[in-house]
Amino acid sequence: MQIHYLSENNSVLNHFLGQIRNINVQNDSMRFRRNIERIGEIMAYEISKDLSYKNIEIETPLGTKNTTQIDDKLVLCSILRAGLPLHIGFLNYFDEAENGFVSACRHHPNDDAEFVILVEYQALTNINNKTLLLIDPMLATGQSIVAVYEKLIQNGVPKEIHLAVVIAAPEGVAYLEKHLPDSCHLWIAALDNNLNEKNYIVPGLGDAGDLAYGNKL
Repeated sequence: MQIHYLSENNSVLNHFLGQIRNINVQNDSMRFRRNIERIGEIMAYEISKDLSYKNIEIETPLGTKNTTQIDDKLVLCSILRAGLPLHIGFLNYFDEAENGFVSACRHHPNDDAEFVILVEYQALTNINNKTLLLIDPMLATGQSIVAVYEKLIQNGVPKEIHLAVVIAAPEGVAYLEKHLPDSCHLWIAALDNNLNEKNYIVPGLGDAGDLAYGNKL
């Protein structure tokens, strides 16, 4: 797996990452969503450098100009519900992409720390031989992304796969390296310290879905 760490160099990305973590800022749900969206835009720009392009000629009011445009057929797929603001950021840049949405959640059958991932709702487009961008803000254990990936490839084989996460734990990165193809690209805005006993990212930011949309039952 090819891993890209985006916050290693100072940029406005780190500014927005700081705001989504800050307990004095993140309690404003609208601002939290907008910051996640802006992080998505920055990540989309960085990923765009790794896509395929073709040469084109365009007409301007005063002549012609040779330039390039994206040649990949893109599919954006986010994991509900936390992935929606990040998805919007990507869609702001990749506005011609097709879109898919999949739900994944932790299910605790014994009401203890043990859990399984349930992948239930899905609204998918054809991903066969296309470039798939799988979007989820938090990479904790990695089990959700792997479960969604295994569900997606039942509907086709992408030409290339890019995974985009905002905050990741080392344990989740290791799990993806073990269970996903070597050809996958993993794009991480920030790598944190570890998971705690409840498999939450430390220092992390809390529950991204709750911060964006309110506490769930």
